Amino acid sequence: MRTIGLIGGMSWESTAEYYRLLNERTRERLGGLHSAKCVLYSVDFAEVERLQSAARWAEAGDLLADAARALEAAGAELLLICTNTMHKVADRVAAAVDVPLLHLADTTAQAVRAAGLAKVGLLGTAFTMEQDFYRGRLAGHGLEVLVPDADGRAEVHRVIYEELCLGIVREESRAAYREVIAALVARGAQGVVLGCTEIELLVGAGDSPVPVFPTTRLHAEAAVAAALG
Repeated sequence: MRTIGLIGGMSWESTAEYYRLLNERTRERLGGLHSAKCVLYSVDFAEVERLQSAARWAEAGDLLADAARALEAAGAELLLICTNTMHKVADRVAAAVDVPLLHLADTTAQAVRAAGLAKVGLLGTAFTMEQDFYRGRLAGHGLEVLVPDADGRAEVHRVIYEELCLGIVREESRAAYREVIAALVARGAQGVVLGCTEIELLVGAGDSPVPVFPTTRLHAEAAVAAALG
């Protein structure tokens, strides 16, 4: 098994999910006492969030590129950025190393296409929902992408940063997400991409009338497949 390098800590709540999922999937594939070969570089999310809010993306990209180089030096043979939002700087990170970067939006789009769907709703941070770096990547796979209205986007974003990244899970927020999902389905969404790694801590398949695509799980499964392949 190749060693998987994780650029994590954004937030550590979802990075912990990555670690659990990577090991569970490896055990499912190999059996017995097998676990995933991986190394983790966990950044300080407060520093990253300040750069996000100030639109200092080049600096954020340099920070993650440094993490990628450290992981490569530690023996990583495959890299994951354990956050959807920071895939805005994925090209900068990939250019900093010689090992492959497994892009989260690509693994998600492949799962959507494999399910036979063409139009999906996207939930995530405001950066992910409103900017083109992620929606455009999905569209490049032939998908039509819908996002919530302005009020819906604001609430989805608020819950991520004020609750989920702090390990807070509230029933009121789950209900709010269900309403946002229902509105996307009413507009024609055939599935819903949970396009923030923390969202899976709040909602899942039972909260949507159409299939959901949990990006954290999909990314982890694809990483194990690549590492074993």
